[in-house]
Amino acid sequence: MAPETTALCHQPVMVEAVVATLAPAAGEIYVDATFGGGGYSRAILDAAPCRVWAIDRDPAAIQRGRALEAAYGGRLTLIEGSFGAFGTLLDAAGAAMVHGVVLDLGVSSFQIDDPARGFSFQADGPLDMRMGAAGRTAGAIVNEASEAELAAIVRRFGEERRAGAIARAIVRARAAAPIERTATLADIVRTVVRRSPNGIDPATRTFQALRIVVNDELGELERALIAAERRLAAGGRLVVVAFHSLEDGVVKRFLVGRTGHDPEASRHAPPRPDRRPASFEAITRKPLRPDAAELAVNPRARSARLRAARRTTAPAWSEAA
Repeated sequence: MAPETTALCHQPVMVEAVVATLAPAAGEIYVDATFGGGGYSRAILDAAPCRVWAIDRDPAAIQRGRALEAAYGGRLTLIEGSFGAFGTLLDAAGAAMVHGVVLDLGVSSFQIDDPARGFSFQADGPLDMRMGAAGRTAGAIVNEASEAELAAIVRRFGEERRAGAIARAIVRARAAAPIERTATLADIVRTVVRRSPNGIDPATRTFQALRIVVNDELGELERALIAAERRLAAGGRLVVVAFHSLEDGVVKRFLVGRTGHDPEASRHAPPRPDRRPASFEAITRKPLRPDAAELAVNPRARSARLRAARRTTAPAWSEAA
């Protein structure tokens, strides 16, 4: 039976698939590099008498997790820091090679549901969006970036076709008064972008873009994937749950390259002498998706995609380059 704790109040996405793919075993060490509400850490610890190192840049997440850490009697260790730096953080903590790494990308339910964090366009709050305690806020970007910079951010990281019009509307509005609240920004975007037939709020993509830039989420992901390649022992497993096409694309490209499945290479061509041996072998050829039962109780899981791979004995590409 799992230790009792009040640290968790949100169900992690695709937790059964994550644990089944990670396949925790007795005596092994795992990294939950995006701790959040601790759901994956708890599920891993319940699956086998193993150990978990859990990382989160959000001080509130670390504080919430202390009860869970105490409940598992030394098998769970929390570390505050960015998931892209988890290799360095483990080095500083004296941790050795690990047998599994899980990354749950994007914003946590705790952060979305707290208006004071500024992530949600559905509840008014300060225009912050920082997952950690430091750095530039979304409000600073909205009020200081040029129209061209704003359009580029919304177009690239929000994949928003109306990025130029949104940027112009923001610049016009901030000329009258600084944009400091999430509700204000959302209303500005809604004057430019119509609600889609599927009911998605017009502000969704703009808020996504700002959040990604504020937290350097794609850069953090790239660094985390390289850290996992270096840190995983042979046979260790990498499991990543992504929620939108940009981050899923980063994961897919990394695994396609590292597993040796270059889509541009002909299978009839002779082996390239400079081609490095695959550092991973695929566990999932196509991403796993949530089933209907999970979607019925957790609509936020609808866009989740799980990709996984197993570490080979080949050296990490970043070390062999």
